[in-house]
Amino acid sequence: MMRYFVVFLFTSLYTLSFGQQHDAVFVCPPCDLDCDRLTFSKPGICPHCHMKLVLKSELEVANTLVLNEVALEEGKGSFLVAGSAGNNKTVLVRYYQPTTFTQHSKVIFVVPGAGRNALDYREAWMQAAEQYGVLLLVPEYSEQQYPEFWSYNLAGMIYDVDIQKQTFKINANASEWLFEDFDKIFQQVRTELGLETPTYDMFGHSAGGQILHRMAIFNPENLADRILASNSGWYTLPTNSEAFPYGTKGLAAVPDPLDFSQKLILFLGEEDNASETRGHLRRSPEVDRQGLHRLARGTYFYEEAQKIAGIHKLDFQWELEVVPGIGHDYLEMSQAAARYLYGDEK
Repeated sequence: MMRYFVVFLFTSLYTLSFGQQHDAVFVCPPCDLDCDRLTFSKPGICPHCHMKLVLKSELEVANTLVLNEVALEEGKGSFLVAGSAGNNKTVLVRYYQPTTFTQHSKVIFVVPGAGRNALDYREAWMQAAEQYGVLLLVPEYSEQQYPEFWSYNLAGMIYDVDIQKQTFKINANASEWLFEDFDKIFQQVRTELGLETPTYDMFGHSAGGQILHRMAIFNPENLADRILASNSGWYTLPTNSEAFPYGTKGLAAVPDPLDFSQKLILFLGEEDNASETRGHLRRSPEVDRQGLHRLARGTYFYEEAQKIAGIHKLDFQWELEVVPGIGHDYLEMSQAAARYLYGDEK
């Protein structure tokens, strides 16, 4: 057991509705409380369990899915697969298959923020998926199976977290971290659709960006082509001079030498700076050394990684892309990411 300063960060939950009908019915995901029986007329947060409300129709569809039956068709849909984290955990994947889909279409994983709101992220990307002919996959990690920030933002790399005592344990079994899920899901989809596409792209915002930059460090041998880690609240630095989760010290499963050859793009909003009030920004001596706002922390992470690669004479393919005029906004960053990845191809 190791002692570090661990602070729970609640990222704000977005409650936007995208073209919902006036008679839509919303419910909270199953939480084994009395509010499981309640219904609501609009999206938002359950006032009892504080979980994000979902469409009742979407929840009913998810409950009828057969595990590992990956049957995609044109338009919106969902499928359920076994996760890597063990203990019979599953991942619900929300997808959108464009009308222009072919066996050579590109594929993108979009990883939601701390709200785990895959439906919203799918809606945010559907127009771009249709415009550019990209197959969209949005994994949804439930709070019930993957509780708290350590199971999601930190990809299951720690467990037995005690906030009051400031303690946790490191999960030494790297095969149970979330990073392997993406290749597994991609291979299942490739088989189902007969895809010729050998790789996939990725975009993750906020907590999703945390997952993706850690994936580039700790699981670089994957099938991802371009990884856009957007507006993360804080970072794990690829250095043994700081203890995990701020650095790699204390972890047995660290690539040696470190691999910076994958196409990781730090995709940062120019206005996600000291003036940004959206979201809750984690503050501690450890993370404040990275900067006092998300833009500063992302820039610091990139520059420190570049220095480390230079010292060890390693191939450094990571990039820094600052998007003008956008703050901590997953909708606008999603649109910018789609243009960045696919805009020049049309």
